[in-house]
Amino acid sequence: MNPTIKEHIRTQVAALPLSPGVYQFVDSKGTIIYVGKAKSLKRRVSSYFVESRDHSAKLRVMVRQVVDIRHIVVDSEQDALLLENSLIKKLQPRYNILLKDDKTYPWIVIRREPFPRVESTRELIRDGSEYFGPYGSISVQRSILAFIREVIPLRICKLALSNKNITSGKYTTCLQYHIGNCKGACIGEESEEEYNKHIDLVRSILKGDLRPVRQWLTTEMYREAEELRFERAEKYKQALVTLEKYQAKSVVVSSKIENCDVFTILPDDDIAYCNYLRIENGSITAVQTVRLSVGIDNQPEELLAKAIEHIVDNIIGTLSREIIVEYIPAASPIFDKVTITCPKRGDKLQLIEFSKRNARLYRAEIMKNLEIKNPERHTDRVMEAMRKELHLEHQPRHIECFDNSNLQGTNPVASCVVFRNGKPARSEYRHFNIKTVEGPDDFASMREIVHRRYSRLLAEGSELPDLIIVDGGKGQLSSAYGVLKELGIEKRVPIVGLAKRLEEIFFPGDPMPYYLSRTGEPLKVVCHIRDEAHRFGITFHRLKRSNSFLTSELDDIKGIGQKSREALLKRFKSVANIRRASIDELAECIGKSKALILYNYFNKE
Repeated sequence: MNPTIKEHIRTQVAALPLSPGVYQFVDSKGTIIYVGKAKSLKRRVSSYFVESRDHSAKLRVMVRQVVDIRHIVVDSEQDALLLENSLIKKLQPRYNILLKDDKTYPWIVIRREPFPRVESTRELIRDGSEYFGPYGSISVQRSILAFIREVIPLRICKLALSNKNITSGKYTTCLQYHIGNCKGACIGEESEEEYNKHIDLVRSILKGDLRPVRQWLTTEMYREAEELRFERAEKYKQALVTLEKYQAKSVVVSSKIENCDVFTILPDDDIAYCNYLRIENGSITAVQTVRLSVGIDNQPEELLAKAIEHIVDNIIGTLSREIIVEYIPAASPIFDKVTITCPKRGDKLQLIEFSKRNARLYRAEIMKNLEIKNPERHTDRVMEAMRKELHLEHQPRHIECFDNSNLQGTNPVASCVVFRNGKPARSEYRHFNIKTVEGPDDFASMREIVHRRYSRLLAEGSELPDLIIVDGGKGQLSSAYGVLKELGIEKRVPIVGLAKRLEEIFFPGDPMPYYLSRTGEPLKVVCHIRDEAHRFGITFHRLKRSNSFLTSELDDIKGIGQKSREALLKRFKSVANIRRASIDELAECIGKSKALILYNYFNKE
């Protein structure tokens, strides 16, 4: 394999997520030669590119042809299985076992007829019936059908239950009626209205909404128990347990959606990412994300229109009769005979979310590749984002954050953590014992530690930070800013206060908070800095409290000095062990006279 291609593949594999999904191997001609599914994309794909005796000759030949890897992330292994199936049938990759049967996976259908039957099928017929699935295995589908038939009384016969046939007495009951699995609609003992209520429960189960059937099962369970039919009540109870484990919704395939294209756009500074899905007969048959340079027309509607034009011209050739988008794209001749849909709910909205997620993952993969190849470029991007988000003149390459810690006013301490280029510089962390403040006064404590820190840096001629973060609201920020003014560096070093809500930032002199973007890199860096300041400060505070609790009782004993206390704690580890020690054991450590003092103190009673 060419060294350049080998490095490209290595970088791609390193950037893959651990999520379930489908991967595609592409050769030098741009042809997809293999499609596979994975529980973990990164682990599965990486296994192809390591030497192994288990690899067949055919697999080795295929791997040597791979020059690019594409992947699609889904929610579950079942979704990966279904998506792999539809892509193989559409693309017919050379190294796959080709699937040509359109009836590969089973569905559950609610027939369009009086007193509808709920059945298994492998064939979708557009006759107004409702189809749910498909299911990744026949055993899963059968277990769902068995569950439905066990808890909800439905007919399984193929009789034509018209009003005329029922009222004429044409039919007689079967075994299912006598064993309680059917209410006898064929002889008029169950009305169509009552039967349709049960169908509504089935429909809600298959759609993934379990609340109606849960309520119905609970009501029936209590009713059976009140009438002393405990075996039947137990069946309803077991059905409830089974219900909690059941989920049936899949975004990969939907019988309600036929042929359409889905487009989503993800703008990112001077680059936009457009994800494209093609849906044929309810199945996703193509997924691709393209990266476009953003020009002057950077409005989302303009970007979306340009991205669709690019994909049509270079990838798909023509649009389907319907396209599904988040918002109406700018006018273009390619939309003249196309229906544009902006869904607000339902399966089409789920396809939009699925497309957006894959666009975000593609962007993350690109960014990770750039980080692997050029870590400094990633740092520059994050620091520039911090500069813009916090309205700074320069990139905050050197950040310091302060945090106070005390417990009901005892052992007040503070911490200062230092970040360089967005990463912790732990060797530069500092602890502070509060010396001049009595009681729990966070504002005064903040003034003390900020003054001590920067008066010392100024005296030593050391480097000042590019940004100071104070963990606290307007009060702590005001105290720290006042110290910077006293030292005459308020214009040289920007300072912000971090409120209890992480995304809220306060600037000096501004009473209103500024909200950081919840999805941006700056918030992640700020959260990391704050967490480090908390961790470092709390660890030091706990150590001080622990030492205080250990030595406080020994401090009260006259005749036992510091060296004796240290020797005792080193030998016995705790005051409780010292209390239980004999005079001889104490004498071995600190001598007979002090041992007697200590023993008498702990055994006053």
